[in-house]
Amino acid sequence: MTVYARDGRDHFLAILFGDVTLFGEMLPKVLAGCLIGAFVTLLLPREMVARWVGHESGFAGLLIAAFFGFLLPGGPITIYPVAGAFLIMGADAGAVVTFIVSWTLIGYTRALVWELPFFGPDFVIWRIVAALPLPIIAGLLARIAVRAGFKYRDDAK
Repeated sequence: MTVYARDGRDHFLAILFGDVTLFGEMLPKVLAGCLIGAFVTLLLPREMVARWVGHESGFAGLLIAAFFGFLLPGGPITIYPVAGAFLIMGADAGAVVTFIVSWTLIGYTRALVWELPFFGPDFVIWRIVAALPLPIIAGLLARIAVRAGFKYRDDAK
């Protein structure tokens, strides 16, 4: 209503049309991401996920989560549902945080598609080397936060 009062009817309708168009374009992608997350829970055995990146996986679980965060292609619409599926399947918060931070900071697809052509190999290599410890640190901090009493699930009251 502020835009309508400030800029008039035509500008308001242009913005409304743009927002509705964006919503229409994003909805199928969000639904596909949720389906991918649901399929992950069906395809991977729960016991395997809990063993590799669960509460008892230790430092190796963080390394595994960091590797899969680096390896998995896609955007946030696919990564976050997969991370949620890992939580449902028994992964601990530290491993999920490591997975997301690894995808964000050292995901190979971003480096290949965006950084390498624009900045060159020296920049990309040094940026990745500098970022390598950060997912593990974030995962360790998440585990500390959970042990200190921060709850990340409703049923953990």
